Amino acid sequence: MTRTSLCSVIVFVTIGLAGMLAAQSTAGQAMQKMAQSPNPKPQAKEKRGVIPHAPLLKSILPNTANQEVAVYETEYAPGGINPRHLHPAAITFYVLSGTGVWQDDDKPPITLKAGDSLFVPAGTIHSHWNASTTEPLRFLEFMVAEKDKGRAIPQPMQD
Repeated sequence: MTRTSLCSVIVFVTIGLAGMLAAQSTAGQAMQKMAQSPNPKPQAKEKRGVIPHAPLLKSILPNTANQEVAVYETEYAPGGINPRHLHPAAITFYVLSGTGVWQDDDKPPITLKAGDSLFVPAGTIHSHWNASTTEPLRFLEFMVAEKDKGRAIPQPMQD
C-alpha cells in the first residue's frame, strides 16, 4: 500500500469514527434529556396488567428464626405497571423476556432486557413497567425476607 493510499484510509477511518462519536453523543444527550424530564414514567395510581403466578420457590431458610427465600415469576401485559411501592426486603430482578423499565424515586429510569438483572435495596421506593405496547414482560424476583413479608407494599403517589 502506498503512502498516499494509507493516508486516505486513515482520513476515511477518522471521518467515520468522528461521525459515529457525534451520533453517539447526540443519542446520549437525547437519552439524558428524557431521563432528566420531571416524570418520565407512566402515571398510574394502581397496579395494572400484572399477571399473578404462584411462587416458583418459597422455603424457610434452615437455622433461621423466621426467614424465607422466595422466587417469583412475574409477568406484565403490554403497558402493565406496578406503580410506586417498596419491599421490606432486598430484591433482585432478572428479566426473562421483553423490555422493562425500573425507576427508583428521584433517579433516572433504567431499561432492562432479557438477561439483565437489577438489585434493589430493602425499603427503596420504586416503580416498574412494561415498556412495550405489544409484547409481554417476564422476569424473576428473588428475595430473602421475614416469612410472608417480602412482597410489595404500595406507596401513595407524590404530588
